[in-house]
Amino acid sequence: METECSKKVMPVIPEDLVKITAKHPCYSFDAHHKYARMHLPVAPACNISCNYCNRKYDCVNESRPGVTSEVLTPEMSMAKFIRVKEEIPQLSVVGIAGPGDALANWEPVKRSIELIKAESPDTIFCLSTNGLMLPHYGQDIIDLGIKHVTVTVNCLEPAIGARIYHHVNYQGKYYVGGIGAELLIHNQLAGIKLLAGNGILVKVNIVMIKDINSEHIPEVVKKVKSLGALMTNIMPLIPAPGSVFQNFPQTSMKEVNALRDVCQIDLLQMRHCQQCRADAIGLLTEDQSHKFRSAKPEVIKKGKLPAKIYKVAVTSKHRLLVDLHYGHAEEFHIYETDGINSRFIETRPTQKYCLGVVNCDETQDIKVAVVQELADCDAVLTMRIGHDAQKHLHGHGISVVESCASVKEGLSYAFHQLRQEEDIAGTACSGI
Repeated sequence: METECSKKVMPVIPEDLVKITAKHPCYSFDAHHKYARMHLPVAPACNISCNYCNRKYDCVNESRPGVTSEVLTPEMSMAKFIRVKEEIPQLSVVGIAGPGDALANWEPVKRSIELIKAESPDTIFCLSTNGLMLPHYGQDIIDLGIKHVTVTVNCLEPAIGARIYHHVNYQGKYYVGGIGAELLIHNQLAGIKLLAGNGILVKVNIVMIKDINSEHIPEVVKKVKSLGALMTNIMPLIPAPGSVFQNFPQTSMKEVNALRDVCQIDLLQMRHCQQCRADAIGLLTEDQSHKFRSAKPEVIKKGKLPAKIYKVAVTSKHRLLVDLHYGHAEEFHIYETDGINSRFIETRPTQKYCLGVVNCDETQDIKVAVVQELADCDAVLTMRIGHDAQKHLHGHGISVVESCASVKEGLSYAFHQLRQEEDIAGTACSGI
């Protein structure tokens, strides 16, 4: 006799996607010991801050979810793909899962997929995202032909989200607490509905955090099912050192599996997730990423722009994180970066001009002096910046890059943004 917990809702997969999904190790249990995947770490920046996350670079002896040992350009990703494909012929899937958020780095993500797709049309592509930008880039994902997208949805209630997310950075504005969580949840659900309604197979990841969202997760599963999600993947909290939740207890697999059994009644549950690195390569249970690190771009398409070095001014308290508002900076750390390696040059002291709402508009001379100090820089990398200050910098030919990442990650992101701006400017000048 079938018990309540043994009942399973089997997914309905469109006929045209059955064959490729059978080769996707995350979406198919039978595939995970036959086919390999490759994660491209081309997305260093993130637009939200989760209290369980600490997106830093790892050492070679460390392996935990989300981290990577390098960030790649699209051209480097292409070269690395060719190398991996030659050595791992059962490679079937190329995914982008960080170390930040795929949609917070859409241009290099899109370019990487386009390059590899042109070289290997049969490759399966998938993305992982927090979902904040899905309403904006959902149609781009559909048009690009991506058929598998994973969205992390940890809750439906802003009050719960306020305990999970520190902040949300959306369209140049910074939101905290329940307001930020509500915005994120709204966009996640709208994005899932859009993707699923256009034939994309959506997997929803949920991080199980005891005493915060654990009792709420069955409700999340029911909701994403109603929007068309194919399956959910309930994952244990793994407290990351340096994160807000670093002292939280790790959720046990016994607790996770018990919750999966409950939720299996409503929606298919993924049970073979390895919570992979952002640069994972190989079978799910046999990560070989260490064999392919620091790959040189031996294969470069014709027309690739020559190497260039940009000078970037960074607002940072201790030269570790991009953690300072532009208007609060009393010094700028100057770096040179080629997108792969960055070199610290000097620290330039300046006068902080933003002393509060009352005084912020009365310091025009200081604002001008700050820009003059940065006149030789290509960009400012900062945690936050006001609209007027950003406009003032742009007027002097200095780009602005906002990030809440490490300085190393932020500089890589800044390089890609600067190169993208050059590409756009070059196209406009050529009349294309």
